[in-house]
Amino acid sequence: MLVEILDTKKKKVGEVELNPSVFEAEIKTHLVHDVVLSQMAKRRAGTHKTKIRDEVSGGGAKPWKQKGTGRARAGSIRSPLFRGGGIVFGPRPRDYGYTIPKKARDGALKSALSARLKDGAIVVVDKVELDEPKTKKASAVIGALGLGGKTLILLDGKDGNVERGFRNLPDVKLLQVSAINVYDLVNVDHVVITKGALSKIEERLAK
Repeated sequence: MLVEILDTKKKKVGEVELNPSVFEAEIKTHLVHDVVLSQMAKRRAGTHKTKIRDEVSGGGAKPWKQKGTGRARAGSIRSPLFRGGGIVFGPRPRDYGYTIPKKARDGALKSALSARLKDGAIVVVDKVELDEPKTKKASAVIGALGLGGKTLILLDGKDGNVERGFRNLPDVKLLQVSAINVYDLVNVDHVVITKGALSKIEERLAK
């Protein structure tokens, strides 16, 4: 499939043929779903915690004598049976992350890229650059390309002006192509890929 290469003013500057094994792959929604769940699980803080009885302060003395009161036996007011006592089987700090096999991750990336291309959401540009780090100029680039809604821009190299210019646009996310991931691909309305980033994507996934 041939797609147009645009400049940042939406003028055609060339064409590029997309690798069908990457951009016309079978769309396996179950892989996309599994990988997105994995990414979201890894983002969970897992810092929730309740105190068990030996972590609750107080309760050093036996609240009443063992026999003769007519009440149930008790050794500490920090027992889970008492108000303010320890919590039984409450949440503890943990890591929710789990690993998806590399083959499945690559398959999900191919599926996501193929689906976005099919939806007409992918725009290939020659390069993204700003002569100075101004949000106004970054916004003008997005406007010239006619991109509304949430936009992901995949770059093939670091550029301080571009990073500082786009970082204040709430609906635009910049990523180095090495950090491409399924969640960000499916969570935006448009995906802008530089020509250099496109080559690296195909080099990585066309194996």
